[in-house]
Amino acid sequence: NMAAVAASLVSYGSDSDSENESKSGTSPQKVDPDALAHLQPLKPGSVTSIAVLNSAPEVAVKEDVMTGVHLDPALKEVTYNPTFETMFAPEFGPANPFRSQQMAAPRNMLSGYAEPAHVNDFMFEQQRRTFSTFGYALDPSVDTSQVSSSSYIGAVEEAEKNKTGVKKSEKRKKVKGGDASDIDSFLGPWAKYQDEKDVAKPSEDEKKELDEIIAKRQKRGKNEEEAPAEEKTVLHIKDAYDYQGRSYLHVPQDVGINLRSADVPDKCYLPKKQLHVWTGHTKGVSAIRLFPVSGHLLLSCSMDCKIKLWEVYNERRCARTFIGHSKAVRDVCFNNTGTQFLSAAYDRYLKLWDSETGQCIARFTNRKVPYCVKFNPDEDKQNLFVAGMSDKKIVQWDIRSGEVVQEYDRHLGAVNTITFVDENRRFVSTSDDKSLRVWEWDIPVDFKYIAEPSMHSMPAVTLSPNGKWLACQSMDNQILIFGAQNRFRLNKKKIFKGHMVAGYACQVDFSPDMSYVVSGDADGKLNIWDWKTTKLYHRIKAHDKVCISALWHPHETSKVITCGWDGQIKLWD
Repeated sequence: NMAAVAASLVSYGSDSDSENESKSGTSPQKVDPDALAHLQPLKPGSVTSIAVLNSAPEVAVKEDVMTGVHLDPALKEVTYNPTFETMFAPEFGPANPFRSQQMAAPRNMLSGYAEPAHVNDFMFEQQRRTFSTFGYALDPSVDTSQVSSSSYIGAVEEAEKNKTGVKKSEKRKKVKGGDASDIDSFLGPWAKYQDEKDVAKPSEDEKKELDEIIAKRQKRGKNEEEAPAEEKTVLHIKDAYDYQGRSYLHVPQDVGINLRSADVPDKCYLPKKQLHVWTGHTKGVSAIRLFPVSGHLLLSCSMDCKIKLWEVYNERRCARTFIGHSKAVRDVCFNNTGTQFLSAAYDRYLKLWDSETGQCIARFTNRKVPYCVKFNPDEDKQNLFVAGMSDKKIVQWDIRSGEVVQEYDRHLGAVNTITFVDENRRFVSTSDDKSLRVWEWDIPVDFKYIAEPSMHSMPAVTLSPNGKWLACQSMDNQILIFGAQNRFRLNKKKIFKGHMVAGYACQVDFSPDMSYVVSGDADGKLNIWDWKTTKLYHRIKAHDKVCISALWHPHETSKVITCGWDGQIKLWD
């Protein structure tokens, strides 16, 4: 019976099947009885297989996943893991008949597509205001250098009216001396008074005199800027070399102490009397430097533009004069061996000299005044030196190339001193900006900056013989002591007072055994303090004018050398 077969097929399935269906979330496919009407009735004893219905979802084969079969964007359930390319593949299918050209256009902003235009903010804002006020603006797509009626958009007639009005006003202004915005045609606010009748002119004699003065000034300026002073030297002793061919640079053997070694006297004593006066400078002495290690020679630089080399022992003669600066010499510095020295002067030149022959080896300048100069004390860096300049920079030169190799530009005032510390890995600089900065060698950023509101400028700094302390001559008539290792902190227990130095860079020094601190002052006195108690022990009237420097001889128990602005250098014992 056909109806019975149809009924049995419709009720196909069992309780277990329904349970599986509910678990899998898929519903059984119903069979329509009319669809089975063409089936023939089964004959008795015949076997027929019934097609099994697949209730599982379709799963994409591996090839489809790999090749990126299109994924319908309306699909809400994905039955396999599609690749990134598949998920973002373009839509397939026929074109949308309702899609307008505006919809099809690319968009990069909410209101449509904006093309990039090279208009700066100022011009854009100016044209926007012009359009909102007058109803016209310059067309950005047209070259604005050739302005015409087609260059405007909006109310073009209004634009033409305004343009003609501007031209008329320009003509009117040009009569009175031009428009200030037009640099070429503007003659200044007094243009209408510049008639030749009203201007007073110098007579012919006065004009000649004026021309001569101007020519002299120009010539003098050119000479100062372009040509450095010619270098020459004068040897003052008869025999430049002794019977063994040794020059004055050779350390003498007959002075009673061993100058060759770094021996330091066990106990130092206060100097009491004047032993010798070196005279030869015609103006004030700026600085004095002892020969490295031995100290048997003394180098002095002066405001008379000369540098002199003196003997400290025996006859104490002037050995050689170095002439080569056109203005006062500010500072000098020996290299480690003493065979060469650098000089810094107000003629804006730094010069390298040979101590023995007096020859000028090299000149260096960056058109600024050097205030202090120092060789790098390391043996492998004797070709490098640093100079503190008037333009707030510390400049590092290489002698071999003659070029600036580094600039330390952090100070806010002229640099007064440079002092190497920490086994020459670092150096300390002081400046007119009333600060103290510590630098790593060859790194142009200061890693330590010391500046207190109570601090004054410190134009003279000296490192102690044991390398632990920095003595800084402060402009408030005090000598301040800073630690020279790591912290660079002010030692508040060690402040030396009792002298007048305000306005002068008086050089400080220590005795070799660290017992005493010595300094000159503005009254020409030599002041000696006890290091431990900071008590002012002794005061000597050394010079008629400012006593600018005091050096304690490194091998002597009580020999101190002073120099002053009276042009004299004195030895005290």
